[in-house]
Amino acid sequence: MNEHDERTRRWRLVLGGEEEQGSGGAGEQGGEGAAGDKTQLSPRDKALDEALGALYGESHGGDLSKSSPDVARWLGDIRAYFPDDVVQVIQRDALRRMDARRLIEHPELLAQVEPDAALAATLLSLRKVMPPRTQETARQVVARVVADLTRRLELPLRQAISGSLNRAARAHRPRRLQEIDWNRTIRANLKHYQPALGTVIPEKLVGYGRRRPTLKDVILLVDTSGSMATSVVYAGIAAAVLASIPALNTRLVMFDTAVVDLTDQLDDPVAMLFGVRLGGGTNIDRALTYARASITRPRDTVVILISDLFEGGSKPGVVRQVAALLADGVAFIALLALNDQGAPRYDAVMAQELADLGARAFACTPEEFPELMGRALNGKLS
Repeated sequence: MNEHDERTRRWRLVLGGEEEQGSGGAGEQGGEGAAGDKTQLSPRDKALDEALGALYGESHGGDLSKSSPDVARWLGDIRAYFPDDVVQVIQRDALRRMDARRLIEHPELLAQVEPDAALAATLLSLRKVMPPRTQETARQVVARVVADLTRRLELPLRQAISGSLNRAARAHRPRRLQEIDWNRTIRANLKHYQPALGTVIPEKLVGYGRRRPTLKDVILLVDTSGSMATSVVYAGIAAAVLASIPALNTRLVMFDTAVVDLTDQLDDPVAMLFGVRLGGGTNIDRALTYARASITRPRDTVVILISDLFEGGSKPGVVRQVAALLADGVAFIALLALNDQGAPRYDAVMAQELADLGARAFACTPEEFPELMGRALNGKLS
């Protein structure tokens, strides 16, 4: 295929339409020869063109929701023609254009969709209207999301938190590798240097100690209003990972206008997420009241409020509560979003009021969350 044919082929795939279309626009400007140029597509290009046309064709795409077998085939087609990152973009476009309620009526579609946190949030918000035959498939999709996000978050979180050992207190019998202070251990054992081996054979290990069985108390307050749905998924999984770390005492509190403590469900994040009620109003003041009542050692406590700060209760009450937490020595962070979808919509006035108190208020991606936790636990938020 020469350069002209390849260029024409690409324009044909971009513009879509009938087989003889795609170069017609050039013909109108470039003369009769171009207008008569018919682009012949290979069988693979025809299939690729049909897959794109089903979504982006006439009137911005066919109605993918009309025939579930066709949609199932289409989902398989796009995976065959495009890399994973492009598939996810096309899939998100398709889900936005499909009727979500039609999607949940067809478990065969859910089984083929590439799961992500946004899809999990959609399924959780629609779970009460799902037919029984779809619920188990939806649960499997959410379980795949949980497993993937746990894999992404667990190691970075554990690494960040292992750096929060109290390096001021020394233990001569460290029990774990990460508790060994290698600089002091080597200095203490220089007399045991073995010239033949070219190394020191330590007879006594010097390590870092901990102040308490649990280094810090962490309280996650998560707003479950509709705009925070994806953040709820990430927050629930992050809380489950944090709860598995012995050095931390982690609590997960979800709230709308009511407050629900889900700490005892963190060992099963899939069941926990399916129990969350998404949507409704927002009462941050009430959630902060609950959190303050559970704090027993404020200077060793980190409170993370995940909310867009659109308070439906008492705005002055929220400001007073945060001021009281900070005055008690609690490390307080307001996350306007915990997702990877860009800048959130939030109450900028409330965010500024909290910032004026000295509280940090910003959006955070899942990849940034472990570093944030590490800084919070080490008292290095400023």
